[in-house]
Amino acid sequence: MVREGHGLDPQAPGRLFHAILLDVDHSPRHVLHPSHSALYQPGGLSALSRHLHGVFALWSNDPPDHDFISLLTNAFQHATAHVVEFPNPLRGGTSTNTIYVAIAGSAGSAPELKV
Repeated sequence: MVREGHGLDPQAPGRLFHAILLDVDHSPRHVLHPSHSALYQPGGLSALSRHLHGVFALWSNDPPDHDFISLLTNAFQHATAHVVEFPNPLRGGTSTNTIYVAIAGSAGSAPELKV
């Protein structure tokens, strides 16, 4: 929907969203379908940011990817990665995932984000 440029709400083209939360691939470098890879490139991220006036968050199974954080920073006002540790009873012990958080919208300082 982002690639087509019509917007994310077919009933209201051009509608801006306060939050877009995405869990579609294993990580920006390990996509489940080749068609998804454009989202993680500069053009895809810039297109996504145009539909947003708020927060974009992306789950990843991999550790933080500093190259991807740079891409997010170029497309959004502010971007960061948070490592989330959680108990994993299937593997025993704990596991970690990364949540990328990016801010789009009006100019100004980014709010402090806690995950």
